[in-house]
Amino acid sequence: MPSPSLPFSAGMRANGFVFTSGQVGTDPRSGQVAGPDVASQTRQAIDNLRAVLEAGGSSLDRLVKTTVFLADIRLFEAMNAVYRELIPEPRPGRSTVEARLARPELLVEIEGIGVVN
Repeated sequence: MPSPSLPFSAGMRANGFVFTSGQVGTDPRSGQVAGPDVASQTRQAIDNLRAVLEAGGSSLDRLVKTTVFLADIRLFEAMNAVYRELIPEPRPGRSTVEARLARPELLVEIEGIGVVN
């Protein structure tokens, strides 16, 4: 699952797991940010996460761990509402931290580890 223009893979399959790189709220074809708010960016990031997991033989319902990076921790509740809607139960373990992301317009980045189906 190589990244088209970056020096790392979007995900790697190893020992029965898929390990994803951080997925952000940009459209993978156009590179455009999904929107100016964390809810729309979280929705797109999870769609991107789903695609990487599925390419590696896993899925959102097979996630065992996620890490969420927020540009501002005050965005937690809005991100969490979308996360709760889209990540199925039983939800994986998760860490959420505030971090400076790669581009100033990015508000959220999500990486995951999923079990291969």
